[in-house]
Amino acid sequence: MSKSSQAKKVLVALSGGVDSSVAAVLLKNQGYYIEGAYMQCWNTGPYCSTEKDRADAAKVAACLGIPFRIFDFEKEYKERVIDYFFSEYEAGRTPNPDVICNKEIKFGIFLKKALELGFEYVATGHYARIRMSDAGSLILDKNRKSSYHLYAGLDLAKDQSYFLYTLTQDQLAKAIFPIGDYTKSEVRKLASEAGLPTANKPDSQGICFVGPVNLAEFLREKIKPKEGQIVNTDGKTIGKHDGIPFYTIGQRAGVGVSSSVPHYVVEKRKEPNKLVVAPVGSRELYKRSLVATNLNWIGSNPKSGDRLQARIRYRQPLEEARIESIDTDVVRVKFSEPQKAVTPGQVVVIYDGAEVLGGGIIDEY
Repeated sequence: MSKSSQAKKVLVALSGGVDSSVAAVLLKNQGYYIEGAYMQCWNTGPYCSTEKDRADAAKVAACLGIPFRIFDFEKEYKERVIDYFFSEYEAGRTPNPDVICNKEIKFGIFLKKALELGFEYVATGHYARIRMSDAGSLILDKNRKSSYHLYAGLDLAKDQSYFLYTLTQDQLAKAIFPIGDYTKSEVRKLASEAGLPTANKPDSQGICFVGPVNLAEFLREKIKPKEGQIVNTDGKTIGKHDGIPFYTIGQRAGVGVSSSVPHYVVEKRKEPNKLVVAPVGSRELYKRSLVATNLNWIGSNPKSGDRLQARIRYRQPLEEARIESIDTDVVRVKFSEPQKAVTPGQVVVIYDGAEVLGGGIIDEY
């Protein structure tokens, strides 16, 4: 943790899970004045766990003897995250709702609400680390203009820095990630030692706040099927699909092609409503470069020619990459090795070792 406590006021986002619960324990033990808050963003569907999560968050607050609040963000979540989610799929892209949720909800309206209530910081249970340029044990580049730096969590198997690349200097200055220097097993142990009711609760799955939905069924709630042709890379029709939005690049299961070898989606052509597939091992599934837009650089942006690392999906190992070109809101990234299933709508995050430099939304390849 990079902030000095000295009775600073922190609003902890209690999700009802073990990670945010331990974040609260650590802050309280370090002398911060803390309160807990649950963000209610979704309350429908067979997978929704809002009622239980809210109750668990309240139990944690009671266990720690701290005040507890509930914020109703359902309207904002629908407008800023879910509507975006559906519109992107309808346009033929594959969005990352967790990135948008962090940007718009957790470090958007939640942070704003906390500051309005007089809190100096917000804290979450993210596995990530924040360091100031003139503090901490990490070796930092003193030539950077930024004061705050975002790093991957110590537990690389749980690292969530990929979802946080949209954070700005102002947001990092007001954020604390207490468990970023801990492994998941250590977090579980701390929760057990503190007697937290969430110590053995399984990790949440699926879409942020929504849960582990059946994606095809979820999309069909808003998007109507539209039958079209499945073609191979030579343009030959080999099957039918029920709508471009219901498929994603790299998908194998449910493609609907009868063949002795597995086929993968390699392209989605909204016009003329065709799904292009290729057999396993085909070069069409792999791309060496991509173009990203809607960029955010946490500190100083990289420059053309810089050799860095990048990932195009959560938990993917960092891949060696080069910044081919960059301007105000467009960057072209070229990888040392071809990348499987580069997907428009997903995000590419650029790293310099453990440090997150920033990233953007993949537009094309």
